[in-house]
Amino acid sequence: MVTRSADDGRPYADVVDRLSRASVRRHSPVYREIPWDDPDFGIDPADPRWRLPDADPLSGIGWYQELSPAVQARLGLWRITAMMQTGVQFENILKRGLLTFARRLPAGSPAFRYAYLEVIEEAGHGLMFGEFATRTGLPVPGLPAVRGILGELVPLLPWLSPELFLIFALAGEEPIDHAQRRVLSDAGRLHPLQERIMRIHVAEEARHLSFARHHLRHRVPRLGRLHRVLLALAMPVIVRIVAGLVLGPPRSMSREFGIPRGVRARAYRHPAWRAEFRAAVAGPRRLAAELGLMTSAGSLLWRLLGMRAEDPR
Repeated sequence: MVTRSADDGRPYADVVDRLSRASVRRHSPVYREIPWDDPDFGIDPADPRWRLPDADPLSGIGWYQELSPAVQARLGLWRITAMMQTGVQFENILKRGLLTFARRLPAGSPAFRYAYLEVIEEAGHGLMFGEFATRTGLPVPGLPAVRGILGELVPLLPWLSPELFLIFALAGEEPIDHAQRRVLSDAGRLHPLQERIMRIHVAEEARHLSFARHHLRHRVPRLGRLHRVLLALAMPVIVRIVAGLVLGPPRSMSREFGIPRGVRARAYRHPAWRAEFRAAVAGPRRLAAELGLMTSAGSLLWRLLGMRAEDPR
């Protein structure tokens, strides 16, 4: 039986082969594609282009608007650097998990070659995120919890359930992709280094997201009932935790700039921010419904965790 992709009608193996060929043709080596030492790409922490984008709710709060332009820029750069540091950690987890995922594939699987090509691209992403963070000179710590607990446990997930690992990957990649596309929609005000990094990441990440979705569409319908029940319950929890880690404001930023707790709460518990968060996880939510994982219990979890589109909170 030939399995066909749910969205374009092509056999699964053909889709994966197309993604592999695209990764070979369109891969962007980050030390060739980014002119790191070009003066125009230099990082000045006081550059007003580092200011928080309008999509960040803190940018509209009076506390932030009353800061001096130089402090506004430095705070924005801290926020970007924290996301880059988180990206380094997340890509590290993905690479190790992908290698375990590839090891478990049957001989001749079309996904084997693709998984290794994705590892190459993820390594490039980690390099450019880390290079950016280093060049800022800011002592941004990243997320110790991700580096520690998740960093050791998640790469083991493919031994338990390759599908669960790909759900974890989507839980981090989809929200970041959504956020970066939002920022790039106002590219005229971006620093050229930030814009170049984001464009490379968005272009290559599109293939990674496509593979994860196609592989889940290919595999989940073939799983046993108990396995599907577990995925239905685990998916909203994983999406909520991982998306919260990659999108939420870093506590190090609050400590560094003395952001009052009330200001932080007003910005990041505001209905507009919650609506933006739901939009960022809309892709995984739709995929869960498509895969038959939006069971009554699963649907309840999506709602309780504030990720259903109609959730009013």
